[in-house]
Amino acid sequence: MVEERKTSFPKGRMKVLLLENIDPLAKQAFETAGYPVEQLRTSLGEDALAEKLQDVFVLGIRSNTQVTPKVLENARKLTAVGAFCIGTEQINLPAASEAGVAVFNDPFSNTRSVVELVLGEMIMLSRGTFDKSMGMHDGIWDKSAEGSAELRGKTLGIIGYGNIGKQLSVVAETFGMRVIFYNTSETVALGNARRMYSMNQVLEASDIVSVHVSGKVSNEGLIGEKEFMNMKDGALFINASRGKVVDLEALARQIRSEKIRGAAIDVYPSEPKSNGPGFESPLRGLPNVILTPHIGGSTGEAQRLIAEAVSGRLISFLDTGDTGLSVNWPRIQLPSQKSDHRFLHYHRNVPGVLANLNGVLGSRGINVTQQYLQTNADFGYAVVDVNKNYDDRVLIGELKAVPGTIRFRPLY
Repeated sequence: MVEERKTSFPKGRMKVLLLENIDPLAKQAFETAGYPVEQLRTSLGEDALAEKLQDVFVLGIRSNTQVTPKVLENARKLTAVGAFCIGTEQINLPAASEAGVAVFNDPFSNTRSVVELVLGEMIMLSRGTFDKSMGMHDGIWDKSAEGSAELRGKTLGIIGYGNIGKQLSVVAETFGMRVIFYNTSETVALGNARRMYSMNQVLEASDIVSVHVSGKVSNEGLIGEKEFMNMKDGALFINASRGKVVDLEALARQIRSEKIRGAAIDVYPSEPKSNGPGFESPLRGLPNVILTPHIGGSTGEAQRLIAEAVSGRLISFLDTGDTGLSVNWPRIQLPSQKSDHRFLHYHRNVPGVLANLNGVLGSRGINVTQQYLQTNADFGYAVVDVNKNYDDRVLIGELKAVPGTIRFRPLY
């Protein structure tokens, strides 16, 4: 009889790497849970990241770090990636799924922060406040109501009615605005917001257009010359979603021609890797244009909430195998593990995997106490709890050898 295994792979050897100045609460959460952490303030380029990840089990990033197939190919120990932000476009999800790496994010915690920035920009642009403030710094007194307007009674057009778009809709109505929106999928309109069935309907009718779409490839170049020409003369434009959604050269031309009266941009097609000089944009120096360095969700409150949420999801996955909030693995929300042993089996969605797993366990006389299976089109995730009172240790090699296996992990 082989001696029964007592512990899982030691937490103290499962290194966590946090990049891009993630809030310290995340580091604290991992360390409290028993995981060693290295934290860096900046992002890393592809080659540097691939080299750094060779001994890393968990990677935490924000929006600037690109997790490419090359990075994943070199990260043999990597088990999970946490995006401490809303989007996951910076992570190659198909490659992560193929590599057996679970990905988690937080689509909710910074919603209010983004909405408040956009609302403040709407007020600043409507009043021309930014330019007047710059004039005052230069010693110019310009007390005039020309070109200055209230938000009340104006029409706000929202392109993309997800979590942020919906909250912006509700808050804008409290300012007395009329809200219309366009969304590609069916969704419930909140308050008095009215859904339009083409983007051009929104562009043509709105005094202010605010974009809140995802970074999927089909949204790249969504707003360009044609779309700006379809807007009202003197409309205001805001983008706090994804940088590649908007043609900034086209926007600059429309601002110079005064077709667009002002704009606020928080995201860019290409962004510097770290703080400091080096930012370039065709919008620099244009009147009534507010440029911010991708800070929509960068408030203390939001970053603390995100740090707690994403680290919690990652720790739950490491400790229990829970994928209830994963963006790329089949989702299984698991109860806490009691006294049983737990086997986590991520595999290709092919016939017979569960039967083969059970065959291995049955051949060794191991009793299954609980079993879970969830699949998507390409992959499956099986979680098997077994009674630990068995005479012979399960040969991990046998379970890893089940046809279709991508990643197997035992929890004792």
